[in-house]
Amino acid sequence: MINVLMIEDDVELAQLLKARLYKDDIEVTVALTPLEGLSLFQTHTFDLLVLDLSLPQMDGMEICRLIRQESQIPIIISSARSDIRDKMMGFSRGADDFLPKPYDPQELIFRIDAIMRRIHPSMPKTIQVFEVNEERHEISRLGILLKLTPAEYDIVSYMIKKERYAISREELLMNIGSIKYESSLKSIDVIMGRIRQKIGDDPKNPRYIISVRGVGYKFVNQ
Repeated sequence: MINVLMIEDDVELAQLLKARLYKDDIEVTVALTPLEGLSLFQTHTFDLLVLDLSLPQMDGMEICRLIRQESQIPIIISSARSDIRDKMMGFSRGADDFLPKPYDPQELIFRIDAIMRRIHPSMPKTIQVFEVNEERHEISRLGILLKLTPAEYDIVSYMIKKERYAISREELLMNIGSIKYESSLKSIDVIMGRIRQKIGDDPKNPRYIISVRGVGYKFVNQ
């Protein structure tokens, strides 16, 4: 798991990002003030710092300078101050990236993943390509909503929950209410073909829905 220190005084935003990043195996420790952030940085080990600029007690630029003096930890500035002069100063103080607010949490995940893989080339990807919103009954691929039928949604949602486990056609028929158990096993293959088209999976060289000989399928969400 990637350990991130986030210095951010917007409590609601910080908690939203913490919850969202945790789903992608990124543990976030939130500091609401610069002094708390600097104290945590001195006493704990982190892989990356996400830093706001407009903070109480001390400007984020000064925090960036102080931390860079004693550490090469990657720093992503996350700020509503997106003027070119702020960006120039941030990079000159040692920041590795600058993410203007507001932004989709998925973009922060992309940037964290890119920085960590550059530092550790053998590190596996943490990005989850597909995200399920159970309340809205929706599934998105890299932030883009997929147009799925109820049966297709139920199948993909079920497979994502059991990611990397081989799932038989019989299991899908028994556990997915929108598919009648009387349906033939062959009908599952037809539905899988439609799903692959909608999620951009190459049937000749599938990346997300992998056929398991003699069993059924498994789902890879990376």
